[in-house]
Amino acid sequence: MRGGVRRAAARAAVAVLAVAGLLSSCGYGSRAGGPDPAVEPVAGTAGPRLSADTVRIGYFANLTHGTALVGLHKGLFQKELGATRIRTQVFNAGPSAIEALNAGAVDLAWLGPSPAINGYTRSGGTSLRIVAGSASGGVKLVVNPARIASLDDLRGKRIATPQLGNTQDVALLHYLAGRGLRVDAASGAGDVSVVRTDNKVTPNAYSSGAVDGAWVPEPTASRLVALGAKVLLDERSLWPGGRFVITHLVVSQRFLAAHPDVVEAVLRGSVATHAYIRDRPERAKADANARIRQDTGKALPPEVLDPAWRSIEFLDDPLAGTLRDEAGHAVTAGLLERPDLAGIYDLTPLNKALRAAGRPAVPDAGLGTPR
Repeated sequence: MRGGVRRAAARAAVAVLAVAGLLSSCGYGSRAGGPDPAVEPVAGTAGPRLSADTVRIGYFANLTHGTALVGLHKGLFQKELGATRIRTQVFNAGPSAIEALNAGAVDLAWLGPSPAINGYTRSGGTSLRIVAGSASGGVKLVVNPARIASLDDLRGKRIATPQLGNTQDVALLHYLAGRGLRVDAASGAGDVSVVRTDNKVTPNAYSSGAVDGAWVPEPTASRLVALGAKVLLDERSLWPGGRFVITHLVVSQRFLAAHPDVVEAVLRGSVATHAYIRDRPERAKADANARIRQDTGKALPPEVLDPAWRSIEFLDDPLAGTLRDEAGHAVTAGLLERPDLAGIYDLTPLNKALRAAGRPAVPDAGLGTPR
């Protein structure tokens, strides 16, 4: 009896979280979780100071933000910035990073495609530019194997996503629609119940039986697998070549116009970080986990860290064509009106850094700023 009460209470808690998410949302990619209040000053190194004394950088303490984690931990960004100091801000959600960018509290930020699209379109194309890629992959549908044996068993089940209208929520809604399963995007009710649940809560929701599975990024997917879930679908299998944008680097248009030399330095650091990850993946994995421990107080255990890291590809290319597709998926789901993404990319400084490193330029899929 006591076990049944606990399970009922857990389901109620998840329902409250889902309703709170809806009430605090105003559309696609819009719920802004609170940022971590800790702001980390990092002392500058010797060398010429660029046009800004300080650059303020935002990111998540999450493996899909491995470019930031590794580059900051190894000092690869600071090396390129010389005497210009770095101040970092750790965020819990992309929308709050966009708010900070718009308010001038941060200058650059790593975040996912949905908040970038939403921020750009809501500002009429004046708020940000995407200036580099960062990560592809690292998103999975993981389920309770006792309740869901195959993709044909999704009807009538409860599947968690991180938040209403976020990148994984859009991906799940699009996938379900393609299988003929109808879901109301706003409420999550339908042939499959889509339960919007913070990634920090999802493992407990899964363990209690409040959800039957989740469409989530790493390391949440691997956390669930460690609890006995199985991977039913890796989102990479749904994309040509197995690549789709999950994280990219954006910059405030005001900061880009005022301090292009600083942005170029950060991009040189990004290119160097990706080269380091490619050349020394095991060492880079340890570096990323060390930074997570520094930011959160707790490192990821090997049974979570190892499979999560293997499923993510870190790359300079922002995979612009997949951003356009992801925006289309949100339109189809009813979460976004047809957006005008022209000018959302400015890859000129990235391609300059790539040429200097002897690497090929990357395309903007026709969504770049006019030159």
